[in-house]
Amino acid sequence: MIITISGPPGSGKSTLSRILSVKLGMEHISMGDIFRKCAEDRCMCLAEYGLLAKQNSDIDRELDEMQKRIAKEKDNIILEGRLSGFLVDADLKIWLKAPVEVRAERIAKRENKPVTIAIAETSEREECERERYLGYYNIDIKDLSVYDMVIDSSKWDAEEISEIVMKAVECLI
Repeated sequence: MIITISGPPGSGKSTLSRILSVKLGMEHISMGDIFRKCAEDRCMCLAEYGLLAKQNSDIDRELDEMQKRIAKEKDNIILEGRLSGFLVDADLKIWLKAPVEVRAERIAKRENKPVTIAIAETSEREECERERYLGYYNIDIKDLSVYDMVIDSSKWDAEEISEIVMKAVECLI
């Protein structure tokens, strides 16, 4: 089984993916972690690396091809990434959403920064990514029609959301 978990920054993708990985005994692969590692390797923050990716399409294209390859080579994985639901043929595709203020609070806490800065950086990052995906693949990240489930992560905590997803997985098995 392949499950994709997508959503904007701070929506809870990583938290949900880790919980489900343990509950289902599936490998968790985070494209965000891979992107962050690439930024770190170049001594750049996410915003800087995102702008570099906007100027150099090879960065995104390599990561996107990598996740397609991973999905073809592996089974029983949870693939977490903004475009995973669009790029990967999965058994279950999930999109997590939450208001930008909620997501920015989570990011601010995680990255130890003021909420106002997290809102500005998150908004800039989302628009930058949206433009890139439209330009590269004609994918509108706001089109949620490819997802089997869209869950508002501001309404339930991570454990409750994992139970919702577990019920969906049970129905597929």
